[in-house]
Amino acid sequence: MKDLLKRLVGADSTLGKGEATVAEIVAAEFKKHGIDRQIDRWGPGRANVVARVRSAGKRPGLLFVCHLDVVGPGDEPWEHPPFSATEENGRIYGRGTTDMKGGIASVVAAICETVDSRATLQGDILFAATAGEETDSSGVQRFMQEVTWLPPLAGIILPEPTDLTVVTAHRGLFWLKITTRGKAVHSSMSERGINAILSMKRVLDELEHFQIPTEPHPLLGKCSLSVNTITGGEAMNMVPDRCTLGVDIRTLPGQDETALGYDLERLLTRLKATVPHFGAELTVERIAHALETDPQCAFVKALCSVAEVDLTNGIAFTTDAPHLVPLGVPIVIYGPGNPKLCHQVDEYIAVADLHKSVARFKKIIRAFLT
Repeated sequence: MKDLLKRLVGADSTLGKGEATVAEIVAAEFKKHGIDRQIDRWGPGRANVVARVRSAGKRPGLLFVCHLDVVGPGDEPWEHPPFSATEENGRIYGRGTTDMKGGIASVVAAICETVDSRATLQGDILFAATAGEETDSSGVQRFMQEVTWLPPLAGIILPEPTDLTVVTAHRGLFWLKITTRGKAVHSSMSERGINAILSMKRVLDELEHFQIPTEPHPLLGKCSLSVNTITGGEAMNMVPDRCTLGVDIRTLPGQDETALGYDLERLLTRLKATVPHFGAELTVERIAHALETDPQCAFVKALCSVAEVDLTNGIAFTTDAPHLVPLGVPIVIYGPGNPKLCHQVDEYIAVADLHKSVARFKKIIRAFLT
């Protein structure tokens, strides 16, 4: 299992490289154990991998869904090179060890060890690892285009890093781009132009006090808004005619993104009516809905019993889970790794946590499928 994780981490699956190499590593591991698997390829380097362990078919199956991609290592120096998978002091370091190649390695190992044990399965084990979760969820959306081959399911588990707590709710994301328009002139005659950056200052002032009308969620707290990117201007001697702002809103279950977008459109309309020469437009960059699974449903209660936890939790980050909701079965997030290490320099996962998670996933498979 450690060797598998090291090979997964060593295969750079950032956006520029794609997921195909990692998909091949996962497929090869399943092949060694005689498990049916298939790689779905598209575009330069893009790939999903799916696998299925067939059973007597007397019980609903269990679907594990992972993502193959990782975020880039960033510009800050790493003590341990991000794709070297260095093992030191009971930890394996590298980009994706926590988010979420540690979860992939644990689930794959649990499935392969279950097959090797020749356990008599009454329900199928299903596995999917998809592309693009960190950017556009293109892989899981592609996976969902053809799911007629799936048998009836008891539930779905995403082994994202939760420190092996059972998570039944997470916030969604609503990414917006606001662009202000101006008029470019030579900066020595700035009074003849319209400065798009100064127009954007008006927007920033409004966003600083913008209140999102929603009640806090008992597990997830409040909806949040964060201004995360800004670009504008082409030269020191030119009044900028364009400035663009990136806004990340983290939404709650049941929240209407369309209505929220209208609220921000009205904010811009108000500025256009009150600020001379103000021009701006809003575009939606990405929507991922929030997740909420009933913690009292039979699947979640049974999973909590096997996982030896009393309560379910919520997480602030977003996953591919909402794209799986049309399958109509309970979805939980449950996997190894400290979520606070996601996207961090010198990301790592404890080897002890990996071994513990393999044992837990094997126990879950046996509880639901044998």
